[in-house]
Amino acid sequence: MRTGFFAVTLSALLTLGLALPGAAETDKKGFNTYQDLNRFVEVFEKIRAEYVEEVDDGEVLEAAINGMLRSLDPHSSYMGPETFQNMQVQTEGEYGGLGMEVTMEDGVVKVVSPIDDTPAERAGIQGGDYITHIDGEAITDTSLTKAVRRMRGPIGQSVIITVVRQGVDEPFDVEIVRDKIRLASVDYRVERGNIGYIRISSFNEKTTPGLKDALSGLKADLGDDLAGIVLDLRNNPGGLLNEAISVSDMFLDQGEIVSTRGRRPSDRARWNATPGDRADGVPVVVLVNPFSASASEIVAGALQDHRRATILGERTFGKGTVQTVLRLDRESAIRLTTGRYYTPSNRSIQERGIEPDIEVLQTETSGRRVRREEDLAGHLVNENGPLKPAAAEALKDAAGDGEAPDGTDTGGDDTDAPDAEATGADAPHTDDRDADAPAGDQVAADTAAEDSEPVDRQLERALDLLQGTEVALSNMDGARIGSGRPGRPSGARLTRRRAHSTRR
Repeated sequence: MRTGFFAVTLSALLTLGLALPGAAETDKKGFNTYQDLNRFVEVFEKIRAEYVEEVDDGEVLEAAINGMLRSLDPHSSYMGPETFQNMQVQTEGEYGGLGMEVTMEDGVVKVVSPIDDTPAERAGIQGGDYITHIDGEAITDTSLTKAVRRMRGPIGQSVIITVVRQGVDEPFDVEIVRDKIRLASVDYRVERGNIGYIRISSFNEKTTPGLKDALSGLKADLGDDLAGIVLDLRNNPGGLLNEAISVSDMFLDQGEIVSTRGRRPSDRARWNATPGDRADGVPVVVLVNPFSASASEIVAGALQDHRRATILGERTFGKGTVQTVLRLDRESAIRLTTGRYYTPSNRSIQERGIEPDIEVLQTETSGRRVRREEDLAGHLVNENGPLKPAAAEALKDAAGDGEAPDGTDTGGDDTDAPDAEATGADAPHTDDRDADAPAGDQVAADTAAEDSEPVDRQLERALDLLQGTEVALSNMDGARIGSGRPGRPSGARLTRRRAHSTRR
């Protein structure tokens, strides 16, 4: 067994005194690395020999590795083959599959909707269908993740799914040939005749091309009549750092976008905008909420500091750290926090988030409680000091509330969130960086999306603002919405007002 071999090899290295560089050294707290590693092997062997039930070596070892990483912060973790492969799909933005968004209902896989122009849609799969078998094997009472994994596979290979459909007396089989499925992270449309709406749901390798297509499409549709753009980053958990930089760059003409700092001076990096604003300087309003995290916060922070956009909505999640994916072998990797990121004005948003220029709560009495970075056990504190209780409560009050109900978290849940066959993921390449949300890296809120009330208050307010029906600018230095000209971040800002607008 691979894990047994690992234990024997580690034990042999320890015996020969060849463990790790500097292993015999004692740290400031009195721990001797050599002795502690030897203790680890001893505990591992005792568990194998003495535990009341037979244990799986691999599971015990992976739990130990993950525990070691989780002791650092909530975002460092071990990724076994399944998790690692899932992450790769999300970051690469494509996979071999059937093309449907699915969820779990009472232990049965339910189709939320087929994805446009995919094998599932062409085969006639409908929203509301239940899938009970894949290639003749029952998938009821299995996890959604395992069911989704069965649907994915080599492109060109056929799979037979058994479907139960309301109004059809008997279950029936459908044969579908897997094809390349692209995860669209960008969607756009025209609102109120002359305003472009662009939604970015995640930051994967397809995001930059998708945004370019969206901007080109809006210009083609509206031309000079394009009055403004709403960039919707709500419920966006983050993704790849380089994609957040690229997205920010499309709305900026010059200046810094973001910088990162690690534990050593050599770990510092800085990224600047390149000449050319692809949005041609039109006014921009960015929508954010408590589920906008990491890469989303990089974009919001950069556009806010440069006063290129008005940030509207609720305080963001507050994840100001960058994780590097380090491969261990071909099938597994660790996600390790290697730096903090800073907005152009040198702000660290770790555990504090991006505060909107105009605060608009989506529902006045929704009762929804959300969980942010400062609520996660073991989170890294802001360099300016931990959030003091009074300050934390003030921020939570300003944003509506700050804790999650039981079962609510920013990490996805296989039993609640539609997985998509469409939301899995393959990780970045070795040493690639990401800027994801918390462990699990899927935000369940994305499936609930913009709440269930008939009017999207935040979007309506943004549209009003762009159409000039609401004047909210401070005239401190004559700035205007979307001026695009950099300046000191504490200069002209939109007047911050809590909005409890009535339903329309």
